[in-house]
Amino acid sequence: MLEAAPSHSAAMNPLKLFRKSKSGSQHKPHMTFAGSRVATSISRAGAYMKQRLWIGPIVAVVALTIIGFFVRSAIQRTMQANISSTLGTLLDTEIAMLETWFEVQISTAESAANDQGLREVVYQLLAAAEEAGDADAPAVDLDDMHRQVARELSPIMASHELEGFVIVDKQQTIITSSSADLIGREEVPEFSEWLTKALDGESTVSPPFPSVRLVKDEGGRMITGLPTMYVAAPIRDESFQIVGALGLSIRPDRDFTQILSIARIGETGETYAFNRDGVMVSHSRFTEDLILLGLIPDNDQSTSMLSVQIRDPGGDMPAGYRPTARLAQRPLTRMAQSAVAGHRGSDVDGYNDYRGVPVVGAWEWLDKYGIGVASEVDVAEAYGTLAILEWTFWFLFALLAICAIAILVFTLIVSRMQHDAQVAAIEAKQLGQYQLEKQIGAGGMGVVYKAHHAMLRRQTAVKLLDVNKVNDASIARFEREVQITCSLEHPSTIAIYDYGRTPEGVFYYAMEYLDGIDLQQLVARYGPQPEGRVIHILQQVCGSLYEAHIKGLVHRDIKPANIMLNRRGAQPDVVKVLDFGLVKALDEAQAAGATSSGGLTGTPLYMSPEAIQTPLGVDHRSDLYAVGAVGYFLLTGTPVFDAENLVELCRLHVDQVPEVPSQRLKRPVSPELENALLACLEKSRAKRPQTARDLAQMLSRSPEAGKWNVDMADEWWNRHERSQANPLSTTAPKTASPVNERTLISNAKEASDE
Repeated sequence: MLEAAPSHSAAMNPLKLFRKSKSGSQHKPHMTFAGSRVATSISRAGAYMKQRLWIGPIVAVVALTIIGFFVRSAIQRTMQANISSTLGTLLDTEIAMLETWFEVQISTAESAANDQGLREVVYQLLAAAEEAGDADAPAVDLDDMHRQVARELSPIMASHELEGFVIVDKQQTIITSSSADLIGREEVPEFSEWLTKALDGESTVSPPFPSVRLVKDEGGRMITGLPTMYVAAPIRDESFQIVGALGLSIRPDRDFTQILSIARIGETGETYAFNRDGVMVSHSRFTEDLILLGLIPDNDQSTSMLSVQIRDPGGDMPAGYRPTARLAQRPLTRMAQSAVAGHRGSDVDGYNDYRGVPVVGAWEWLDKYGIGVASEVDVAEAYGTLAILEWTFWFLFALLAICAIAILVFTLIVSRMQHDAQVAAIEAKQLGQYQLEKQIGAGGMGVVYKAHHAMLRRQTAVKLLDVNKVNDASIARFEREVQITCSLEHPSTIAIYDYGRTPEGVFYYAMEYLDGIDLQQLVARYGPQPEGRVIHILQQVCGSLYEAHIKGLVHRDIKPANIMLNRRGAQPDVVKVLDFGLVKALDEAQAAGATSSGGLTGTPLYMSPEAIQTPLGVDHRSDLYAVGAVGYFLLTGTPVFDAENLVELCRLHVDQVPEVPSQRLKRPVSPELENALLACLEKSRAKRPQTARDLAQMLSRSPEAGKWNVDMADEWWNRHERSQANPLSTTAPKTASPVNERTLISNAKEASDE
């Protein structure tokens, strides 16, 4: 054990920003956030997250989401194509059936209009109408003529279940009818459109409309306003000129609506017809629902035909939505707007129908008859299979998400248990065959304990990887430090005895125990060192580095704190080079990913210009720059450069010429030693010694080389060693604190602090 020398903190610590105090006194424990339980838990959670144990479940969730999206899209496209095809085929079938029925009705009307007997009576009625104002015209029996027309039409009306007829002249004045109340009426608005076509020579069928004649309802009452429709054909004279038109009344709730009710898909599909005003002219399959929704009156005669307007209420009324706009203010549904504009189309994405229910549909406008026909089915039913698939995927997604959370929680629990087991193993001070005694150091990656081997009874130092910083990168770097150090055999390089992992998962390696002092402490306690001793120390450092360099390794963190001075095997002033954790292979492929690329690696006080400017370009001559800086520090007791901040310090290393050691000390220094140190500190690598052996030879040329011999070293160690009972130091004050026992530690943390 060595006793501390007088404090030189003022002289030796000009750059507090980069160097921690090396006082040997034990600091009093104090609470910080990083040391709190909460901070420790957060740190461990961060370490677990860095292990990426959570990636698997998240990747599975993302993969399932992507697969589900594409599968759903593919199925939806296929279903849309099938639905569109089905609706189109259904619509075409319905229209073909309707057109066939229309043609049959037109054929019937034309056959009746061309009947010779009917035409003769009509001629008589027309003549009587023309002579009605002539007093000299012979008297005619009009009632008999009306009865004769009825007799002529009776067979055809009976065979086709027609309800009535009207015959008009060219001015649309009704000259005879099955309803006496219509005879003599002129230009009845409800008849105008289809009569005009007939008088123009085009036989046609009218859309259903409210009857203007008395019609017997289901209860036997004679009322007007019930749905009716007419088939009309022109009446021609002998010269084939149109003289009038015949209209035969049809009950639309028979063949017409029955044809449209045939095509119904599932529980919600329907085909219906509507006129140019957007009024439904066929029956809806949802009549009862429409009564409950208030869209049609609630009475015994309620019917959806001519009572329902194909307008969008703005929301799903069966689901509880109630429109805020009056019926007349609501727009036609998207389908009805397209149809009345004369377009044929389909929509499988969905639109609101007259109930506000989302539906898919196909439609076509039959301009010849003035009606549109639509086939629709609710979206919910049309895409029922897709909905089941979606629910299945959502279930799987939720299940996988739960599994992912469970795995994450389980992983954290297991990691916590593993961490607790690791902590318990360390607290038990038993690490395999090694019995831990006390902690003697800590670095950026782990802590170091003084220990002894249970079987060999040999003192060792055991370095443990910090259980709060275990991840792939830290393990790889930890292993690499061991492997590199084990490959070096020089006596001035720390020796590794063992490496392993406990059952609890604690990574460790055992190395020789050094009961000495590092060069940082040496200068801090005992001031600048004699030239002979500086040369003696640097030559041993050169020996260790030369072996590393010829194996293609660069230390990258040579500094006083990483060089220990020891008494080993009764040999004084034995140097040990420590901390090969930042070693860089000259072949970067050998060390890919082991250290951070492109960043500052090392201790700024001892970094070469190229290590600052191009960190990836360092080589063995960068280590020699650091050796020169360490020698300068040993010789003068101060670093090469002093600065207020990191930027300024780096600039000095890159641009500033170092002060000559003799000027710094204000006393002569061996020119050979001075030149060797300044040669190491050259900005250009080409001007430095090219190998560590070259530097050792330059140092050996100094007249001071060899003057620090074994006797002088023994005397120094004997003078500064002391027993616990009888301190022998003559240079340290009684109040000085004892130096802590030191061994190899990874000073990455210290490097970052400095």
